[in-house]
Amino acid sequence: MKTSVKPFRDRVDPELLPGLAYSETYPPPVSRAELADFRNQAPPPVAVDPADVQIRDTVHGGLALRVFTPAGPGPHPAVYWLHGGGMIAGSVELDTAYCAFLCSSIDAVVVAVDYRLAPEHPFPVPLEDALAGLEWLFASAAELGVDPQRVAVAGSSAGGGLAAGLALLNRDRSGPPLAFLYLMYPMLDPNHTSGSAREFAGIPTWNRTHSEFAWDCYLAGSPAAHASPYAVPMLAADLSGLPPVLIQTGELDLFRDEDISFAMRLLQDGVSTELLVYPGAYHGFELSCPDSAASRRTLRDRNQALFRALHGPSAVFSLTNAMKGTCS
Repeated sequence: MKTSVKPFRDRVDPELLPGLAYSETYPPPVSRAELADFRNQAPPPVAVDPADVQIRDTVHGGLALRVFTPAGPGPHPAVYWLHGGGMIAGSVELDTAYCAFLCSSIDAVVVAVDYRLAPEHPFPVPLEDALAGLEWLFASAAELGVDPQRVAVAGSSAGGGLAAGLALLNRDRSGPPLAFLYLMYPMLDPNHTSGSAREFAGIPTWNRTHSEFAWDCYLAGSPAAHASPYAVPMLAADLSGLPPVLIQTGELDLFRDEDISFAMRLLQDGVSTELLVYPGAYHGFELSCPDSAASRRTLRDRNQALFRALHGPSAVFSLTNAMKGTCS
């Protein structure tokens, strides 16, 4: 007989409990009216500390990109970063400290794209922006000091879903081979039929109601969008040909089971895949509680995987680099 499941709060890592307070005070939006307020009340960007990172902005065809370059001579590997925010919020500005620490941690150029957001710009606009930025990165590799053979695509939450869709699109268009795909609790399926989507439907952080609103904004009622694997990566019939993948998610994340399912399908289609599920962790935990042990472990695992993928398995990855990446 199945025993009763503990209440959500009792399952949260104690170090991560303070992070729930922000979500309860400033909950994600569930309407367009709330969305405007949510965007305006976004926390200020965290100060950027790494002195060894050069940051510059550029515009390509109206698309804003921010480039983070590590110290030392190139060519460097590169990470193409897609921010989170449910496809309806978030920005490169908010992720600047995160990207700067990533750049410094793994000795790689980081290019972050300010893709346009739904509902003003539903699918396929964010994906088209993401593709345009990736194409610019490859075309500008020499100028950026980037080795085009060592480019990873990465993203968190909505950015993770966008990264997965972009990797599929790049594969199907026979684009330049990607070296790695990093997905942090990616948003992959608008149907919310998984066990975790039902179990965590009403939790105080990102829950089913918030996710349904975000997906509705992104897909905008379009049957074509709902049927596209580039918008809904879980619909992809074939995942073979994608680069090696790292997926990280939390035990208490709404997206947990779809992320696990996606990882299993990648493995079944012959894609080298690492899946890490963090006990007691909810969606966005490493952002709300960056100094917690769980968050530091998550960033260490991310840094190590990206470093090895982009610098080679024999490259020496120091513990100092492993623990870089906090933005507190």
